[in-house]
Amino acid sequence: MKAALLEQLHQPLRYTEVPTPTCGPGEVLVELKAAALNHRDVWIQKGLYPNIKTPLVLGSDGAGVVAQVGEGVADYWLGKKVVINPSHHWGDHPGYYGDDYKILGLPDQGTFAEYVKVEARYLAMKPSHLSFEQTATLPLAGLTAWRALMTRASFREGERVLVTGAGGGVALFAVQFALAAGAEVWVTSGSDEKIRKAVALGARGGVNYKVPTWYRDLLMKVRAPKRGYFDVIIDGAGGAGFARLLDLAAPGGRICFYGGTAGNITDVVPAKAFFKQLTILGTTMGTEAEFEAMLRFVEDQELMPVVDELYPLQEAEHALRRMDAGEQFGKIVLTIES
Repeated sequence: MKAALLEQLHQPLRYTEVPTPTCGPGEVLVELKAAALNHRDVWIQKGLYPNIKTPLVLGSDGAGVVAQVGEGVADYWLGKKVVINPSHHWGDHPGYYGDDYKILGLPDQGTFAEYVKVEARYLAMKPSHLSFEQTATLPLAGLTAWRALMTRASFREGERVLVTGAGGGVALFAVQFALAAGAEVWVTSGSDEKIRKAVALGARGGVNYKVPTWYRDLLMKVRAPKRGYFDVIIDGAGGAGFARLLDLAAPGGRICFYGGTAGNITDVVPAKAFFKQLTILGTTMGTEAEFEAMLRFVEDQELMPVVDELYPLQEAEHALRRMDAGEQFGKIVLTIES
């Protein structure tokens, strides 16, 4: 089969021939139709994860058709249009993953290929209203956003939500989920154009975090009481700007962060957290039950994921460079023809 292969760290992906996987007991072979990119793929290419072994097929997100089933897997799955849950071996405790946890695409071979093998338990039916390309955007980013907003931050209908870094996949799913669930949503971004696009999706407004007075500008726009503004804040950046989120949070507010693209959190004043009774939460990925709940919500609400650009599989390296440059609004997707 053809795949976009990472032969060595810090090297471009190469479109080449690799062995087609063989499914074992409890596994299926999925003929992929589309695969979406995540920042995780760029970070793996740059060697920013431990214990990376190459050659490696990157990719955590995939949608396609079940081509083969292994021993113990019902023939029912043959020919079914599916999406793959990339969150594997979470464990028995819903509050945190166990020692055996892993994400598809490292250490196992991922979805930037014509075929991928996975355990059958990680299959779900493709939402009927979505294309393969749209469906492929959902797994990693959708699951992360769902757990952050619905499980960890315990969002309730009617609350005011701030999502930072609108434009990235997780952030945009958080925006879409919150809007569909009845939130008043505001955003930040480093791009005025991305703020305009988020408003077009339904966000009330936003500010550019590159402006030094961004947090004061946001306070003026929201016009809420001085002690607090946002019931829920979803953040993927961390860094020095995180301290301002405490100023923006309402009394009793919840700040949930899933990433640290801006670096370590600094300059947090503890009194701002304890006097306002704030809850600060970390999160990543999610359980099988959360993946199923996220897909049901997408189908019930007929949500349409935001696709940035489509690239053929052979141009996976170009797609990664767009991801690395941070130019995208929504998910970058590879189309796959076997």
